[in-house]
Amino acid sequence: MTKYDALAKRVLEGHILTDGEALAILNSPDEDLLALLHGAYTIRKHYYGNKVKLNMIMNTKSGLCPENCGYCAQSIVSTAPIEKYAMMKKEEIVTGAARAVELNAGTYCIVASGRGPLNRELEIVIDSVKEIKAKHEHMTVCACLGLLKPEQALRLKEAGVDRYNHNINTSAEHHESITTSHTYEDRVNTVDLVKQSGISPCSGVIVGMRETKQDVVSMARSLHAMDADSIPVNFLHAVDGTPLGGTDELTPRYCLKVLCLFRFMNPTKEIRISGGREVNLRSLQPFGLYPANSIFIGDYLTTAGQESNRDRQMLEDLGFEVDLEPLT
Repeated sequence: MTKYDALAKRVLEGHILTDGEALAILNSPDEDLLALLHGAYTIRKHYYGNKVKLNMIMNTKSGLCPENCGYCAQSIVSTAPIEKYAMMKKEEIVTGAARAVELNAGTYCIVASGRGPLNRELEIVIDSVKEIKAKHEHMTVCACLGLLKPEQALRLKEAGVDRYNHNINTSAEHHESITTSHTYEDRVNTVDLVKQSGISPCSGVIVGMRETKQDVVSMARSLHAMDADSIPVNFLHAVDGTPLGGTDELTPRYCLKVLCLFRFMNPTKEIRISGGREVNLRSLQPFGLYPANSIFIGDYLTTAGQESNRDRQMLEDLGFEVDLEPLT
């Protein structure tokens, strides 16, 4: 038994990683990587077997955002040449859900740029979700619309939204290096708000934004404390024209260590490999599904994803099965 297998056994018995143990994972030598992945897979298999959840994003409103997030091509401080458009019509959003069904995605993510939804935008989302649920009753619908007010969260719950995503993105200590137009507490409060409304909370991170390894440990521990049900782990896909454009700190091996850390720290949770998967994990993408149990298929918000047939082939080659169980 390796030290990672022993640590996995302790985690399955209820142990919560210390900062020292967490940093040791991130600092582990590359020759330990297969043993580390095996330890993470032991935990993942215990809770999720060989099943993989598929998620698809619909970017229903692009650009036009007043926030100054340094990683985002949709931000007011970005000069990246992206497509910009106002909120889609209900028919377009509902059609996107049908496309998600075609791709075997169990979760459909309705995403809109901006600080938070305007009343008109919220009404479109609510009407869309009601129709999607009428047509695809077993589909998990996730919304990601920015900061919410209590009454907005309740209305989304009543409409049938199963999950709400609002990422913490980075550690509390590193937050002001990434954005100053809202606080870290604003993000945490929104996650707490959706939990109180009865919606499943989804919150994750972006790794590779010039943070320290201690920051990464802090992110994983914060999400454990927040009890987020789903944790998207993004790896920075630096876009020219954003303040973080040109940043290139990640290797595929380090990305795998990060995924292992999040599995060890949040053993029972859905760990999703998200944006930047293709450009950062590269040829090691399949190894990411030993600690993680969820991926996005199709494109992301402003960057292209891997072709869906390649994702299907990857899962088949791994011997993994698509998990179509609805959120309970």
